[in-house]
Amino acid sequence: MVLTRRDFLKVSGVSVTAASLTSFGFKKASASYQPVRINYAREISTICPFCSVGCGIICHVQDGQLVNTEGDPDHPINEGTLCSKGAALFNMVNVYDQKGEIKPNPERLTRVKYRKPYGRDWEEITWEEALEKIAKRIKETRDNTFEKQDENGVTVNRTTAISHLGSAMCNNEENYLYHKLIRALGVVNIDHCARL
Repeated sequence: MVLTRRDFLKVSGVSVTAASLTSFGFKKASASYQPVRINYAREISTICPFCSVGCGIICHVQDGQLVNTEGDPDHPINEGTLCSKGAALFNMVNVYDQKGEIKPNPERLTRVKYRKPYGRDWEEITWEEALEKIAKRIKETRDNTFEKQDENGVTVNRTTAISHLGSAMCNNEENYLYHKLIRALGVVNIDHCARL
């Protein structure tokens, strides 16, 4: 059979039209058809929490549950691409069971855990209790170790007993505010995982 250019274009046009109509739902309902998971989900842009590159990720949330994650094509750093860790971000929250159904990840911590000094067991506490303990310990440490002047009489207003490690999960504005807070406390041991 000889296929002319005109015949090729006709066959191609019919094939593309049929494929398009099928993808828009103009086909027979079958048992294997499943609706798109992100059809009615809300898109939330965020930053990947794994390393210091700061790739953009779009999270699709439906009824308060994460249903999908994907690279953000509008983000200037990764332009929609993700490494293997970023691509597996969905599995921080969810895992698949033996039947292939999505269920919450049993290894993910969703409550604040606290272990008393010299204790063996972890206990659950509220966020308010945890933040109060952290603030109290920071204030005690700063008050007990604050130096107004060094051994040469130079004004330093610092504490070397506290250090701060920045987060790659935060954007520039959040890191700026954290840095201002840490500097206001007199902390001089400041680092960030992006340096590594």
